[in-house]
Amino acid sequence: MAKSHRRRRAARSMGKHSVKDLSSSNRDPPLAMLEEDEGSQFDWLSNLPDDMLLNIVERLDTADATRTSILSKRWKQIPNMLSKILIMVGPTDSDQDRSDDDVARATATMLAATQSLLEHRSTSASAYPIHHLCMHFFLGDESIRIGRISANTIATHKVGVAEFKILTEKEGKRCSADDRLAYGKKLNSLINDSPNAFSCLTRLKLENLTLGESDFPKIFRLCKRLEFLHLENCDMGFQSLLEVEHQRLRELEIFRCDFERVDLNWLPELTTLTISSFTSLHDPLSCGYVPLLHTVSIRNSALSWQKMLKLSEFLGKATVSNLTLGFEKEKIWVTPEDPRELSQVFSKLRLMNLAAISKECDLTWTMFVLHGAPSLEELCIRVCDCFGVWDKDEREKFGYSEERKDVGAKWEAYDFKHCNLAVLRIFGFQSKDKFFNYAKAVIKAAVNLKDIYLHEKPACKVGCSRRSKKYPRSTMEKNLVRSSLSMHTHPLLRLHFSL
Repeated sequence: MAKSHRRRRAARSMGKHSVKDLSSSNRDPPLAMLEEDEGSQFDWLSNLPDDMLLNIVERLDTADATRTSILSKRWKQIPNMLSKILIMVGPTDSDQDRSDDDVARATATMLAATQSLLEHRSTSASAYPIHHLCMHFFLGDESIRIGRISANTIATHKVGVAEFKILTEKEGKRCSADDRLAYGKKLNSLINDSPNAFSCLTRLKLENLTLGESDFPKIFRLCKRLEFLHLENCDMGFQSLLEVEHQRLRELEIFRCDFERVDLNWLPELTTLTISSFTSLHDPLSCGYVPLLHTVSIRNSALSWQKMLKLSEFLGKATVSNLTLGFEKEKIWVTPEDPRELSQVFSKLRLMNLAAISKECDLTWTMFVLHGAPSLEELCIRVCDCFGVWDKDEREKFGYSEERKDVGAKWEAYDFKHCNLAVLRIFGFQSKDKFFNYAKAVIKAAVNLKDIYLHEKPACKVGCSRRSKKYPRSTMEKNLVRSSLSMHTHPLLRLHFSL
């Protein structure tokens, strides 16, 4: 027992010597060491090297990381050392209700946080760079002050990624045409007051704005470092044309915008394009010089007066490898085409996702994708077991089609073979003839098909939340599916059931 006690005393003694050695060899960093009084416990965390301490602290959100400055005098330097600063007004869902009181409180808190974290830092001689500066704020009188502080910070520090998400006081569903016009003028005032802040942005998110014809080109010229742009409920007037030319832009997202067409004239670095809900009478997109564009997602709840689109025409010279087309449970808005017409667009296509197909639609028309994309490796079909907008008066009011939703999607069956398709996924699968016939058609054409995944999980979470009565769950039901697909004649093909 005495021997064990002596060992513990020796270990404590060795620990004290190691602390003294560390103290004498690492005095330079401002947070490196903590003087300890006789008998006090040693603060191991504060004595970590600055880079290790920051690595730990920056795993917290910015507000919690800032609160650590009250722990001791030495920790007061933490806010000036943070390399990741995210200051946000709170939940910023575009559909969430925003009351005047909520906006006023959030703006006051945002301004106070900006002044506390950035204003002092802008005037200090701190040499610590900012790797990521993210600001989410409401567009209004106080946004001018936020823009100026951000500009000063960017001017005095090396900022890697700078992001602005600029919100409007009213959410999209409450914004009138006059509101969007007023917000557009406020944005122009902010840009004119703080051009240096915008010139260093790498990410920009805008919503609920009507801008003049020259405003978007001005933004593209000013934001020379821009790599990501998100536009929601924005326009330049009714049936306006958005022309995009930018040296560094890589990702472009356009949601519920009222542009007649988006022309991607010259975007040498663009890799990802997302368009959701367009009101165009004609082709909503034109692709010019986009040599690196590989991922495209286009979703639209098509109205009765919108034309059927040809992918070969509006995708132009783009050669995408990952393509998603979403139909939002309404009419199919693409026209099946001859494979010779699709050869340019689909020559490098590897993954195709056809989403939110109404349950009343047949699936045979989707075979045109397989026929026109010889390099396709995975085909994903998502069927919705719900009606979407079903009230007759509402459908008429908003202009939804009264015809069958796949009336324009006619495909003439061809006897062809596909050598590269390896995976077929069907979401919203049911034990019905249209699913069996479709799966058998794909099996017949795709001679090297390896896996078929049949998912009960529907394509939309809200309207299709109920469990399908037609999905095979029991062993007997699954065996009937295997028999219907003649799986015994395809020994190398695997069939998977997934709830």
